Amino acid sequence: MTPALVRQHVRHTATVPDAESRARARDWSEIQERMLVPLYEAVYARLDVGSRTRLLALGCGSGLALLLAAARGATVTGVDSSCPERLALARRRLLPEPGDTRARATARIVDGSPRDAAAPDSPAYTLVTAFEPIGCTVGCLAGDSEEPAGLLAAATPLAERGAPVVLTGWGPPERCATSSVLRVATKLADPLRSPGNRRPTPRDDLEEVARRAGLRPDGSGRVACPFGYADLDSAVRGLLSTGLFDAAVAATDRNQVDKELAEALLAHQRPDGTVWMPNVFRYLIARTP
Repeated sequence: MTPALVRQHVRHTATVPDAESRARARDWSEIQERMLVPLYEAVYARLDVGSRTRLLALGCGSGLALLLAAARGATVTGVDSSCPERLALARRRLLPEPGDTRARATARIVDGSPRDAAAPDSPAYTLVTAFEPIGCTVGCLAGDSEEPAGLLAAATPLAERGAPVVLTGWGPPERCATSSVLRVATKLADPLRSPGNRRPTPRDDLEEVARRAGLRPDGSGRVACPFGYADLDSAVRGLLSTGLFDAAVAATDRNQVDKELAEALLAHQRPDGTVWMPNVFRYLIARTP
């Protein structure tokens, strides 16, 4: 694609914030969220998720991971406080419509903290998941392990003793093609930061987060999760929907971020116009005390 076509591609039309938030939530649920399905399925298969599972999902977003667990027969509760628009999509996916008397999966969607997911007289959860990858780039959730550790610690009392708690993160940078694209976010948000700090999570971060939360690491695994998009526009929209470029937009402007993101993606565009980036994600299984 020529520079002129890149400029044409990233031309941005301003929208009101609420409309933009709804559009981003749709882009997440329709484009980006499915990229992590291999990770969800690998974890559920390893932990034998089924009808006896009571799942608490932290940062449940628009609920695709919950939907997959419910399809296996699990009773699911999702909690999130970061994006009301994503939660609205999760409710639409998992909860009965008004007047719908057909049998539906047992599900709860909670707007709030893990403590808000406690249900009176309900059995303890048998599985807790935190599928939002820790340590994506500098400035996101995981630049500091205190916040995810605090969320996990708040969820621990709601789970059975010895229940598995799943954390996820990026694999080695050399096996994550998207890591080079994510550097655009770091460069624009903090141009003075050294390149060595622009990286996916190193191996020991998940274990450190678990220990800070009072959990006992008990096994891990790696899963291939390639990011594939129909075209350059879908790739830009999908990646922007993650929120990983928000700090870059705040530090510069949306046009600049769109332009540089599209240019970085050109290296991963195939002759047929599709965009393909192989990645590996890592998950850690820890146990509650």
